[in-house]
Amino acid sequence: MDLRAVAMGIAFALMWSSAFTSARVIVEYAPPMTALALRFLVSGGLGIAIAFAFGQSAKLSRAQWRSTVIFGVCQNALYLGLFFLAMQTIEASVAAIVAATMPLIVAIFGWAFLGDRPNGLGMVGLVAGIIGVAIIMGARLSGGIDTFGLGICVIGVIALAIATLSVRGASSGGNLLMIVGLQMLIGSAVLSVPAAIFETLEITWSVELVVAFAYTTLVPGLLATFVWFLLVQRIGAVKAATFHFLNPFFGVAIAAALLGEHIGTLDYLGVAIIAGGILAVQLSKQQRLEQQK
Repeated sequence: MDLRAVAMGIAFALMWSSAFTSARVIVEYAPPMTALALRFLVSGGLGIAIAFAFGQSAKLSRAQWRSTVIFGVCQNALYLGLFFLAMQTIEASVAAIVAATMPLIVAIFGWAFLGDRPNGLGMVGLVAGIIGVAIIMGARLSGGIDTFGLGICVIGVIALAIATLSVRGASSGGNLLMIVGLQMLIGSAVLSVPAAIFETLEITWSVELVVAFAYTTLVPGLLATFVWFLLVQRIGAVKAATFHFLNPFFGVAIAAALLGEHIGTLDYLGVAIIAGGILAVQLSKQQRLEQQK
């Protein structure tokens, strides 16, 4: 893994983790699904326009279309839609911690459904991740966290794991910016249906809302997704996913710094254990790939 890939991975993790804080601000002033559908409409349109400017084509292969649709529905509509709903009642730091467990869920799915049994290091990582989550959630539940919000976050991160498994198909064959834009428009179209049915367009305009919306649209939305696709194309999905171990640290730190959310001793302990577990799982996958060569 070269220095450029490392820089891309750190940049992606930082941008991806910051989305929870900006989302927490947005849902205080605007209906969540409506705001998210509009965000994807804007960022998707920008992505497609830039793609055309660079000479990219919307003529994708069947595999690319399949992966792009799955990614758009699972990551954008389900994962982010559910997390935006949840962050009306739970803190951004909690959402970031739940989302950071995605690599662990991917490993469990691989073991349960694909026969991809983890080696010793991978098993240690899975157990450590589960223990870390238990420590944090035990402390949070005793403190009165909203269980419904937490529950839909869990459903959302499962959808994110499915989306992650589809990235390899979407990132092969070029046209990355076009794919990024198209999967965002798919998310916008899907989210617009429940937004129209269940939400009323009541927006409290403020500087905070405008800044948070612009930031989440351009940085975590468009730029981070593009960097992720480039990173997967450069070093592969397994190595790229290693950078997810940074997300618990970044997500909690940004929420504490910008929103003043309280982070307890058990939170720090759990985050460190989860991060170590994610790193162990991803390193074990790299070991197996190298042994197969």
